[in-house]
Amino acid sequence: MKKQFLFVFIIVVQSFYGQDKVAKKPEYVLIINNDIGTMADVEKYGADGYVKSMIKGVSESERKELAKKFGDKIGNKEFIILIEIFSEQEKIENDKKTAAQSVESQKLVKEDEYILKLNEKAKDFTLKLIDGKEVKLSDLKGKVVLVNFWATWCAPCLMEFYDIPSKIIEPNKNTDFVFLAISSGETQEVVSKKVTKLRKDGIDFNYGIDPNGKIWNEFAKGSIPKNFLLDKDGVLRFMSTGNTPNNLDNIAAEIKKLLAK
Repeated sequence: MKKQFLFVFIIVVQSFYGQDKVAKKPEYVLIINNDIGTMADVEKYGADGYVKSMIKGVSESERKELAKKFGDKIGNKEFIILIEIFSEQEKIENDKKTAAQSVESQKLVKEDEYILKLNEKAKDFTLKLIDGKEVKLSDLKGKVVLVNFWATWCAPCLMEFYDIPSKIIEPNKNTDFVFLAISSGETQEVVSKKVTKLRKDGIDFNYGIDPNGKIWNEFAKGSIPKNFLLDKDGVLRFMSTGNTPNNLDNIAAEIKKLLAK
């Protein structure tokens, strides 16, 4: 998957604990061939091989056009998914094309997206926060650190944020744990605009920026969200890509293990 977002984000734990209750997690709106559909519809089309394309997120102008047709059913642009379905003739032609592909072409190995490897020590970095403060990784020695890479336009990243307070932050408050959320490749202006909305929903972290991707380039490449869990000496002990089911639960379990050492 193409690299999407890099955002630097740090949580000073004490300030986070005082946040308001997190708002209900947004839901995806599925537009199937210009009509609102359900996940069950998508799964059926997918199982039968009828899904032609799937685009996550739309522009603000596209969202406004959809809102004219569907009204309040359309939410934020990041959570709209456009799905195009093959016609019967297109399905026949696509099946022929797929069948004609060579076996070798189907054995492509996914490029390794992790630059920092398990049991390697992370290079030191300084993260600039939106409020002008800075946090240096080496100053966090003795603490378990979760580094999270995200972006303002990344729906899976934003969905993940709505669960982080209850699954990661609250269970580990008043412990030697720090959350660093990093979005590289975006300006402070872009990040600040999204942060305003997140804070209204109760997701009140201390946000930072990595506009040139300097920190990201020491950790990974490819898709986001990505999470890197460092032990008290800054050594990588767990990593993951995507907002998959049980991912945060797995991270929480690993944090507990590292804090106990």
